[in-house]
Amino acid sequence: MGSYLIKKIHHAFWTLLGVVTAIFLLFNVLPGDPAQMMLGQNEDEVQLAIVKQKYGFDQPVLTQYLYYLNDLSPLSFHAKDPKNYTYLESHDYSYQELFETSSVIVILKYPFLRTSFTKQGKKVSQILSETLPNTIILAVASISIALIIGLLFGVISALYKDHLIDKSLLVLSTLGMSLPSFFSAILAAWIFGFILHEFTGLEMTGSLYELDDFGEANVLKIKNIILPAFVLGIRPLAVVTQLMRNSLLEVFNQDYITTARAKGLSAFQVITRHALKNALNPVVTAVSGWFASLLAGAVFVEYIFSWNGLGKEIVNALNTLDLPVIMGAVLIIALTFVIINILVDFIYSYLDPKINLNA
Repeated sequence: MGSYLIKKIHHAFWTLLGVVTAIFLLFNVLPGDPAQMMLGQNEDEVQLAIVKQKYGFDQPVLTQYLYYLNDLSPLSFHAKDPKNYTYLESHDYSYQELFETSSVIVILKYPFLRTSFTKQGKKVSQILSETLPNTIILAVASISIALIIGLLFGVISALYKDHLIDKSLLVLSTLGMSLPSFFSAILAAWIFGFILHEFTGLEMTGSLYELDDFGEANVLKIKNIILPAFVLGIRPLAVVTQLMRNSLLEVFNQDYITTARAKGLSAFQVITRHALKNALNPVVTAVSGWFASLLAGAVFVEYIFSWNGLGKEIVNALNTLDLPVIMGAVLIIALTFVIINILVDFIYSYLDPKINLNA
């Protein structure tokens, strides 16, 4: 187990380094001066020079890239020269000093995602910490809907293979997979939040917490999660339904299922005791990928429903070219993919003891 974790962490490191390199190069070849983006309409030559020096924008691209890696690394090196971007006192974060030389201070800190270009120097980590939990809650709700209903539909479809119920569920799941999320979101908001508002009580837009009528405090609005969670869960639900059906039909043909039936076990007992666990592997693969994708794919759904999550924040950052926020959000999504990939391997080993993680 230990060697497996070491190997996975090694792979994760190179994966994340590749992501960091790719997004840094991508956003540094875009037209426009980051210093001008930060200053907006109020820039002049003196202010531009000060901002470029403070944030290292006056340095070659390679040097800026090394600065960015230094900011992200928990172990970072800082110059004692106040004119250098890495000058420790110019950075606003907590740290533990390890040692220093005549020209460099080495510290231990949390990864620094820099500050927003457009939100008055607000830290990217603070922006993401305010929005990411809402997206995680939405993703968990969506994948829960997909799992509960999808597994149920998949089992029913497999039990009634080639019957009208099976064919109807297959048609619905195919339709669900083919519908783009943004179209489903607009349609659901219009039907359930506008036309049927008097019956459903649902709003076309809204987030998990909203200001009360006096504008003084945030109030929890659980009902606002229903429509975005349902819309975001439609496609994974359709995938889970078809995967569960096909996997169960495969398992039903195995010898141990025939033996279980011969012993007089009911269909329910055969499914719950023998078939279901062995049929879950492809479902786990799909769900793990979908869960990570929901963090990235929630962009349109969150924006349409005005859900204050990571997806909506990414859209706003793209509109204002707030590069640090975009880069930080992409890194968080990449890290989520890596973590889920490791967790899925552990789930595989639990569902199928024959899988050896150290192999």
